[in-house]
Amino acid sequence: MSNHIRVRIAPSPTGPLHIGTARTSLFNWLFAKKNNGIFVLRIEDTDLERSNSKFEEDIKNSLDWLGLEWDEFYKQSERLDIYKKYLQKLLDEKKAFWCFHSIEKLKKESDEQMKRKEAPRHICEHKYKEPTDKNNGIIRLKVDENSTRTIHFNDIIRGTVEWQEKLIGDLSLAKNLDAPLYNFAVVVDDHETKISHVIRGEDHISNTPKQILIQEALGIKIPQYAHLPLILGSDRTKLSKRHGAESVQEYMDMGYLPEVMINFMTLLGWHPPKDIKKKGGKPEDIFTVSELTEIFELKDVQKSPAVFDIKKLNWVNGYYIHQLPPEQFKAVIAPFILKEIGEKIEVKSEYLDKIRHLMTERMKKLSDIKNFDYFFKEPEYDRGLLNWKNISAVEIKKSLTLVKEALESIDWNFFDKNYIKKKLDDLAKDKFNGDRGAVYWPLRVSLTGKQGSPNPIDILSVLPKETVIERLNKAIGK
Repeated sequence: MSNHIRVRIAPSPTGPLHIGTARTSLFNWLFAKKNNGIFVLRIEDTDLERSNSKFEEDIKNSLDWLGLEWDEFYKQSERLDIYKKYLQKLLDEKKAFWCFHSIEKLKKESDEQMKRKEAPRHICEHKYKEPTDKNNGIIRLKVDENSTRTIHFNDIIRGTVEWQEKLIGDLSLAKNLDAPLYNFAVVVDDHETKISHVIRGEDHISNTPKQILIQEALGIKIPQYAHLPLILGSDRTKLSKRHGAESVQEYMDMGYLPEVMINFMTLLGWHPPKDIKKKGGKPEDIFTVSELTEIFELKDVQKSPAVFDIKKLNWVNGYYIHQLPPEQFKAVIAPFILKEIGEKIEVKSEYLDKIRHLMTERMKKLSDIKNFDYFFKEPEYDRGLLNWKNISAVEIKKSLTLVKEALESIDWNFFDKNYIKKKLDDLAKDKFNGDRGAVYWPLRVSLTGKQGSPNPIDILSVLPKETVIERLNKAIGK
């Protein structure tokens, strides 16, 4: 493919970077990388009332966290003179005109069309008149309401898409010469920055014929279009807040790894060719960023909606966490220990090395570290949690005392899991009719304060002996 590939992502800074926009950014970035192209970030902030600089920073930070580095950066608010030049060109050439209909009239017209189940459009009689006052009007593109022409474009993903020109009406281009509207600003920006491929969500399909009309009026090149499938929630309705987190920042805060989000989002609407051979015996849906940049093709993007499966995301994230090298795990988990537990752990801690494998086997996201707080501080729990089936409180205390005495006699410098397991199993056999739960359940709770945890023997192997005895004494005293 040509090395003049130029793509863009153009979010509006009216909220944090949405997961859908992040997926679109990723597909643009992968397409650019695959074809040695240019990836452009454009902030569409002409809506001054809704735009916010903090959301612009969120967009940049989120893309940066994902590793989606942009090659060029533009802001629409800094390009108003450019739009004005093109608007004036259309007005001078009589391809655009000033419209003075009130908002109330336009809304009434639209409502009536909707009642008739017609697509809203405005055919303005002002387009054949010279304006007397430009202060209160808007600028529209002249569109032939009697046209029999079919606008069509070849969508890389969907094939030929057709639209009747007469259904569009006279397009709004700008509120005035200094306030361009979305469809016009987008066309000018794509032309000025030489965008070759517009890759965006399918919710923009209806904008494409409008933008083609503007491109034709300006006499500029029409880029190639590719419209990505919608992302649906698990109930197959459009992804929304009720399905869980929506922004990249939220996933970052929960402890999903950036490489996981790249892997997972790529599979939202794209699947690799069947003849792709996986390397290193990895699971079918696990891909590195470098692998994706080699095999990603727009032709492999599906037309049907993609389903955001949080269970699959958790599985992928858990897989990646478990595969992290020790030093990398310590680097990414340290901030979450501080955030979720409040204990500052040195990244080079030998203790963290010892407990890492016990945690990663059960972690789906880094914030799950809160479920392992007992490795860092004394657990808090109610006395009732120590109970096991129908065994009395007196017997539970007896079990804990016997376990403590057994462990006190062991030299922790020569810790032997098999030896300790046999010692505790024998205790259950001799004192509790072979009921191992009567020994292991209260031991687990005294060590962790939780019903679920790694094997108590494994926990004993990493906790200091004095910590184990202190926790058993506390449980006995409850």
